[in-house]
This record gives sequence, C-alpha cells and structure tokens, in this order.
Amino acid sequence: MAVSDKFQRGPLVPNFLYSPSSSVSNRLIGLENPFLMANSSSSFVAAEPAKLGMVGVKNGVVIPAPNEPARKIKMFSPAFYAACTAGGMLSCGLTHMAVTPLDLVKCNMQIDPVKYKSVSSGFGILLKEQGVRGFFRGWVPTLLGYSGQGACKFGFYEFFKKYYSDIAGAENAVKYKTLIYLAGSASAEVIADVVLCPFEAVKVRVQTQPGFARGLSDGLPKFVKAEGALGLYKGLVPLWGRQIPYTMMKFASFETIVEMMYKYAIPVPKDQCSKTTQLGVSFAGGYVAGVFCAVVSHPADNLVSFLNNAKGATVGDAVKNLGVWGLFTRGLPLRIVMIGTLTGAQWGIYDAFKVFVGLPTTGGAAPPAPAKA
Repeated sequence: MAVSDKFQRGPLVPNFLYSPSSSVSNRLIGLENPFLMANSSSSFVAAEPAKLGMVGVKNGVVIPAPNEPARKIKMFSPAFYAACTAGGMLSCGLTHMAVTPLDLVKCNMQIDPVKYKSVSSGFGILLKEQGVRGFFRGWVPTLLGYSGQGACKFGFYEFFKKYYSDIAGAENAVKYKTLIYLAGSASAEVIADVVLCPFEAVKVRVQTQPGFARGLSDGLPKFVKAEGALGLYKGLVPLWGRQIPYTMMKFASFETIVEMMYKYAIPVPKDQCSKTTQLGVSFAGGYVAGVFCAVVSHPADNLVSFLNNAKGATVGDAVKNLGVWGLFTRGLPLRIVMIGTLTGAQWGIYDAFKVFVGLPTTGGAAPPAPAKA
C-alpha cells in the first residue's frame, strides 16, 4: 500500500487575526519513519501516537491522536460566534454579579458622598442599616443585564473584527490592526448597551434608594410606572458615553498588552506556551487593560448613576451637583480596583471557555505582514 510522503493541514484562521494555539496540533508529521508498522492487512498505524502527538492512517482514514480533540469548531463559522457569545455571557454576567457589593458602595458614594464618605465607612453603613443581605441588593438585574451585554459585546466584537479585516484586506488589516480593534469593539458595544440599559436603570434605583424595591421583579414595574417605558432608556446616551470608550480601551489595550507580553516578557512564542500560561497572560493583560478602562470611563459612570437615581435629572444637573473635579474623581479608586479585577477575570473566563471548546485564546504574537505578490 502506498503512503504519501507527508500529510499536512493548514491553519484554520487568517494569520493576521489569530496565532495558532499549538504548532504541533496544526500539522501532521510525516508517516515515512521507523515508528510506523505495517500489519497483516497492509494498513498503517503510529506506534506511539499519544507520546509523539502524531496521527496514524488506517484504510486511508486519518485517526486523531488521543490527546487531540475529536471535533473542532471552525473559525468564523456560526458555531464559532455562538461559542464566543456564550463565553462573553458567562464572563460578564458572573463577574459583575460577584462584585455587586463593591458596585453597591460605589454607586452610593457617587449619589450621597456626605453619608458614604469612604469605602470602609460605606460598607459599615450598609452592614448596619441593611445587614449582610444588603450587600447583594440588585444582583438579579446585574446578572441578567451584564450577561446580555457580555454576550453581545464579545460575540459582535469577534464578528466586527473579522468583518472590518475583510473590508481592509489582509495587508491593511495587519497594518491598521489597532484601528480594527477599536472599530470592532465600539460597534459591538453600541448593540450591547441597548440590551444592558433597562437592567442598569433598575439596578441603580434599587441599590441607591432603600425601600424602592427588593429587586428586578418588583423594581421593573415600579420604575416603568413612575418613569414610563422610555424612562428605562433615559440613561442610554450616558451609558454609551461610559461603555463605548471603556470597551474600546478594554479590547484594543488588551490585544496590544498581550501582544507585548508575548514579545518581551514570555521567553517562548505563544504557540509553545502551555494553556495555563496563556490563560495567565489573558488575566494579567485584562487586569492592566481594566485600569485604563476605569479612568477613561469614570466621568460617564458618575453621570449614569446620578441620572438613574434622580427623577427628571439632566446632564447639566449632574455636572452642577458633582462639579467637574468630582465627575472625574468621585469613587475612582474603588472603581479602579473593581474594574481591574473585573476585566482581568472576564478575559480569563472568556479565554478559558474558548480553550474548553477547542478555540485559541485571544491575542498573541505580532502578526506577520503578508508576502507581496
């Protein structure tokens, strides 16, 4: 039986968008070597496929090695975008719900700085007045709102990143990759905030007005009765003002930081790093990106909290009440800690989910420029 000199399969994704997660798993090793044995039926199998990371051929059929996933998601297929959407939903929903106590104190410090003067005193006041359960007031709208937002944010980011790269072409996609990251993340966040806005409005009202409602089930009808259905979107423009710069910084800085970490801080290329190392890079890059995000988006965050707390309030009222300095600084240290941790955890969970379903982690080595014809 004749066996071809070499079996090889190319990368599944354009090299200017992703680096392959494993150089071994992306190609097959030649079969014309001493490790192959012929059996009585003239079929061939690898002697030590698990050890060598190889595959065998039996009756003309490629047999995956035991350590290779039997089924992989094709890049940029509907299944790929569905996986990214599910990963984004998990990463944003779970992390935002986990930091509900910090978010609760931050919102109250923004709304009533006289009563909530510091982080420690804020926690003390909430514990005294509402008990331990009070720290998680508003967790349901937080979980649902940010799950929907995360699903749209990550899913549409992957879509728009590919879409804008295709429009630009391979060479320009490499040359202007940062602009593509910025445009893709901004486009995704516009959609994601439409999903988040009603939940954010109810969450802020529940968290900053004790006695208004216990949570989403009774808070949403009361809010609509008082403000009307359109009142749920009163804070949409300030939310865009907060979230779009935040998300642009979150994705573009993350991609850049991860690329620099693999280039300068990691002694081996990404495709030679273990999955644990790659996920550690994702968390570290996400945390640093989160610090930048908090600073850029904080003034709009103060506006959102003020507008959703005060009925009939305007942006002018918020600036007059908070002052320009207060708009940029009130609650900022706590938000830096919260957003840094939050963003790092989100990228860690998102990339862990991608690895779990057989996809490469986000970001990596600087993409090579395509060869000119």
